[in-house]
Amino acid sequence: METMQKGFSSLRCGLIGEHLGHSFSAPIHALLADYSYEICELAPHEVGDFVKNSRLDAFNVTIPYKETVLPYLDTISPEAKRIGSVNTVVRRANGQIDGYNTDYFGFDAMLTASGIPVQGKKTVVLGTGGASKTVQTVLSDRGVGELVVVGRTSENNYENLYLHYDADLIVNTTPVGMYPKNGQTPIDLSHFRNCKGVLDLIYNPAKTALLLKAEELGISAMNGLYMLVAQAVKAFEFFTGESAKAGVIETITKRIASRTRNIILIGMPGCGKSTVGKILAEQLDRSFLDADEEFFAMHGITPADAIKTLGEDCFREMEHEVLYELGKKSGTVIATGGGAVTRSFNYEPLHQNGTIIYLRRDLSKLSKKDRPLSQSTSPEELYNKRKVFYEAFADLTIDSTEIPEQTAARMLAALEMV
Repeated sequence: METMQKGFSSLRCGLIGEHLGHSFSAPIHALLADYSYEICELAPHEVGDFVKNSRLDAFNVTIPYKETVLPYLDTISPEAKRIGSVNTVVRRANGQIDGYNTDYFGFDAMLTASGIPVQGKKTVVLGTGGASKTVQTVLSDRGVGELVVVGRTSENNYENLYLHYDADLIVNTTPVGMYPKNGQTPIDLSHFRNCKGVLDLIYNPAKTALLLKAEELGISAMNGLYMLVAQAVKAFEFFTGESAKAGVIETITKRIASRTRNIILIGMPGCGKSTVGKILAEQLDRSFLDADEEFFAMHGITPADAIKTLGEDCFREMEHEVLYELGKKSGTVIATGGGAVTRSFNYEPLHQNGTIIYLRRDLSKLSKKDRPLSQSTSPEELYNKRKVFYEAFADLTIDSTEIPEQTAARMLAALEMV
């Protein structure tokens, strides 16, 4: 996709942090402008020298160095001083090193985009680190009501959290549930009966366990991607001295969300998931993964042999291990086994980062090759047992045609990727 603003190719920019394999910052900045943007993983003892002597002209700072960089800066902007952390550093032509906090702008923009009211509302902020301080500052400036900050060793902690089950809004600033430790949640949201909004600063996965629970309970919720893009746009303005184009936050957020979401194919055995999935992956320049092949790679036995020798229940548990790992990926096309939907515990791993497409096909056209359950049970009987599960899992339903390329084209149209 084309860079939105050009003329900055001589600038050298980047991101520093400790573990950055999950970061979306590089593709965001590649869409923003034509400067280079390097990902720099640093050990704690390397931070000071990097800030002082790096060849980069400007860089962003993420966990856990937003406070670490402070002693090495010549100036710190007012909002960064208030918050006590810096996430954007600019090296001036005269060698002066300036620090800013664009997370303030990012979270403020996220609040506006979420549409969740905060003024006068009791709010629980989970976490006490640099991101928490930013969130607290924005919420205070927005006129939030009672503000409760929860930390493991704080006065308000996870042992006495029951005192605040009447909260209206919850903001998670901790890394709990972030890739690669998907599926974890810092709290049991079901206890918060008055909660009307949940904001999670995590953006990978797109739907943490906390956000999936909010979705289940019908609570308005939003992940941290919009905030990440918004703060990047503000950082771009500090990097370049130029104003960003109107609407750039929304445009890039939509592009990154589309680019990083998985496309998950479900459907009856032999409906063409693998064939269509490979075509789709090639057209989108994505990797394709077949859950049956990944099953063999992980367990050293084919699904067919596992069902025959170990039984279906044992096979389903082994299959879940595979789908749990596949669901963590981003921007991938994944074909699942035909019966994966029969176990509800597979829904969240697939749904957290993906759009689930039910590939529906005429039962008389289904292939039975190397499919033990299909061979022992009629397609009609198997379909009648699974139909309700396919429909429950699916975000979209696409009818499979005799020509796989046509089916792939219909999927692309439905996903608004054409």
